[in-house]
Amino acid sequence: MNPAGRGWLLPLLVLLAACAPEPDAAPDTAPASRIVALAPHLAELVYAAGAGDMLVGVSAYTDYPAEARELPVVSDAFTVDQERLRLLSPDLVLAWDSGMPAHTIEGLKQSGFRIVTLRTRSLADITESLETIGRLTGRTAEARAEAERFRNAIAGIRAQYASATPVRVFFQVSARPLYTINGEHFISELIEACGAVNVFAGLGELAPAIDVEAVLAADPEAIITGSGPNQLETWRRFSTLSATRAGNLLTIDAPHLSRASTRLDDAARTLCAVIETARRDLVFAD
Repeated sequence: MNPAGRGWLLPLLVLLAACAPEPDAAPDTAPASRIVALAPHLAELVYAAGAGDMLVGVSAYTDYPAEARELPVVSDAFTVDQERLRLLSPDLVLAWDSGMPAHTIEGLKQSGFRIVTLRTRSLADITESLETIGRLTGRTAEARAEAERFRNAIAGIRAQYASATPVRVFFQVSARPLYTINGEHFISELIEACGAVNVFAGLGELAPAIDVEAVLAADPEAIITGSGPNQLETWRRFSTLSATRAGNLLTIDAPHLSRASTRLDDAARTLCAVIETARRDLVFAD
């Protein structure tokens, strides 16, 4: 898989193994001026809050906006280079509560870094985290404005598809191993906003491993993945599967669908267009 492909899936797959601490409350201190973001989507949220000029360090796979690619990389999904981090002298380090092991975050705290962990599982979490960053950086008005724009955009998408015929969707994160997302994940919320139903919404884990038999039992009317069309070959063997019968083995070209940022409204429109294609194909299949 090329680096772009890894960047697509890594944020989702990291969720599977992480032990998430509780998010920190925003401390009542002077606004930060030198920020390090330990996840790509957190860097995006810093820019979305109007505080991109304060960002001095990022994590691996940070690639948006373009200027973020030029910043020093201090971490990957599991480890942090504390020596490099200390050289950057941040007065605020943002960590992802589901994307970095709790012991790594605790180690940073014990080393004297000011850490704030942010939860971004749901769409509401994303706007809350954005507004928290606004408060931490003194950019409250900018962050609130972007949060409101995002909420309105998602509400508009929901209204557009409110009367659409439901489509039962299996969202495939990866084929080997086979992973999906449950109803608490923001991608599932976007599926629902598009007038569709996540067939695995009721599972207990945020990004659970499943087996082929579970998919066959759920009998989705569409299978969607962002990991490439070759990842759908398994389902072509099952001619009685509703998705296969309707020709609804679909890929989505929206890498930022996996990023918990306010670009998700744009990704949602792409997702809805894919689901609308599936909806039309179901009519013809009948």
